[in-house]
Formats: sequence, C-alpha cells, structure tokens
Amino acid sequence: MKREEAVELLKKYVKNRNMFKHCLASEAVMRKIADILGEDKEKWAMAGLLHDIDIEIVNNDMKKHTLEAEKILKENGFPKDLIEAVKMHNETASGAKRTEKFHKALAASETITGLIVATTLVYPDKKLASVKTSSILKRMKDKRFAASVNRQIIKECEDIGIPLEKFAEAALAAMRQIAGDLGL
Repeated sequence: MKREEAVELLKKYVKNRNMFKHCLASEAVMRKIADILGEDKEKWAMAGLLHDIDIEIVNNDMKKHTLEAEKILKENGFPKDLIEAVKMHNETASGAKRTEKFHKALAASETITGLIVATTLVYPDKKLASVKTSSILKRMKDKRFAASVNRQIIKECEDIGIPLEKFAEAALAAMRQIAGDLGL
C-alpha cells in the first residue's frame, strides 16, 4: 500500500487531530530509526504511521488496543512482520513480551514522541526547533514531567543498539522535519 492510501486508511479510523499527529510523528521517527539500523525505512515508517489505527475503535482500552488493528491491517494486505510489530507495541493486549528489534523500535519510537511533544509545549515558542536533546534527556529523568510517558519503553532503544542520547537526538531531528504537519 502506498503512503497516501495508508494515510487515508488511518483517517478513516482516527478522527482525533492530536492522535493523527502522533501517528505522523511516530512514522517520522521510525523512518529515521530504520535508517540508522539499516532496516526497511518504508516498512518501519508505515508501522509507525498505522500503529494506533484502532485506538478510537477500542476507546483507548489497552487490553484491546492493537487487536482490532491486527484485523484491519490483515484485511488491507499488510505484511505479517509489520502487523506483528504494531500488535507488539502494546504488550498488555498481546500478552507477550517484545523480543524483536522491529517491535522494540516501534514501542520506543512512538513513546518518545509524547515526551518530545510535552517538552516542546513547555518552551515559550512551543517549537521543535527550540528544543535541545539535553532538555529531552533532563525531562526523561523527571518522572513527574509527562508522567504518563513510560520511560522504560523509551529505554528499549538501548536493546536495539541505540544509546538513549542518540535515540532522543534522532527522534527530535525526525520530528523537526515534519514540524509544520505537527503544528510545532
């Protein structure tokens, strides 16, 4: 499926503008991480784009989130490994632990986008261009800041061979490339 078709598929299921932006940010970060790791950039980016396709269908229920996504993606002919990565980014619903590089990359990438957005929003100009990697790392240590962001999931970047600082830097750079689409 071409990206434009995937975006339309996502729009069919995701109506919340901020959730849609989160999916775009996750797509950008996954493309960058795939590039760093020498993986399939288009497939990894597509997983980032579509990872939350069912979030509104299941009403944010983490016990169900990704199970409907699995069905939607199968019906639309996506590759098995992409579907599995989407499913595994939510261990609660899958009932299994992430072990594959693709799975861990998606979970860490989509999670760090929330920390980066929260960091951006405390800056006076609310622009990604103003954010420094050191600010993201500082806020990573402050468990009260963006408390819902699971730092352990972000740290899975280290399991795939990317140190946290390099991961945060790459994620920020990726999101800056689409700052206009994100409104940041």
